[in-house]
Amino acid sequence: MTGYQLPEWARRALRRNEAWTFAILVVLVAYFSISAPGKFFTVYDITQIAVNAAIYLVLGVGMTYVIITAGIDLSIGSVLVLSAVAAGEYTIHHGAAGAGWDTVAVSIVIALAVGAAWGALQGALVATGKIPALIVTLGGLGAALGLAEIATGGQDPSGAAAAHLQNSLGYGKVLGIPWLVVLAAVVTVVFGLLLGGTRFGVHTFAIGSNPAAARRAGIPVGRHLVKVYALMGLLAGLGAVMWLASYGTTSIAGHSTDNLKVITAVVLGGTSLFGGRGSVLGTVIGVFIPAVLTTGLIVVGVQQYWQDVAVGAVLVGAVYLDQMRKQTRERI
Repeated sequence: MTGYQLPEWARRALRRNEAWTFAILVVLVAYFSISAPGKFFTVYDITQIAVNAAIYLVLGVGMTYVIITAGIDLSIGSVLVLSAVAAGEYTIHHGAAGAGWDTVAVSIVIALAVGAAWGALQGALVATGKIPALIVTLGGLGAALGLAEIATGGQDPSGAAAAHLQNSLGYGKVLGIPWLVVLAAVVTVVFGLLLGGTRFGVHTFAIGSNPAAARRAGIPVGRHLVKVYALMGLLAGLGAVMWLASYGTTSIAGHSTDNLKVITAVVLGGTSLFGGRGSVLGTVIGVFIPAVLTTGLIVVGVQQYWQDVAVGAVLVGAVYLDQMRKQTRERI
């Protein structure tokens, strides 16, 4: 007598990292729903979790590309702040909160351009300077934040976001769904398709798997890395626009742990820190784990300090699992 065997499609699904990550997410939702009955996973909670996760999802998409190339970007929080300050300063000097749509459009372009340029610079240093990405982006973290503080005197300027931007992208909804969530979903789909279905995505995976082999195959490794880091910067600039729209301030001191949260989400989603493996779908699931964890801890009354401890512990656990997966693959 033979035991019951799962269908092939189910076994294939269970072998995917995304399946296990999704299972962790379900367990967290179930735990907090039982711990705080009637207070967690309400429509309000779901909306807030989605809104809070929107910016980290945009950043996570870019970080997925970077980590697949076996790189890292620790500067994303500071790049977001610098982009927000650049856009905010333009808005302040062109009408402030009462600025028109033309000012809003230019400030958005400024935020995207600053982020992309900073990312491209870091990519060039990694690709042509042969400096480890960890060192380049750690320096970028301090330099970008320092420039933002020099420009503002270390204080969040008032009037950094136009009312038009806040009332539309920040607070607006379409079919009951916040525009921030819609924008994050569009970015996720577009760059998920780019990673999974284009030559750009194939080159990204090839460089992360074996850069020497990718170079021998004719892939312009250095130029591609510059594009990947520029993409990360561009999405950090978009994150700055979303932050200004949502909170109306540059929050100079409020993004010190963005890199921790985003890297945690990406690794939780199955993207390997050793490069060559990952997916945007996994990142989507991974982003919601810290968001659910943070919201759940607030609902059950855990102090904010412990929330960072919990996220850090999840990151260490995710890296440990990634190491185990790598060793398992090498034994096969």
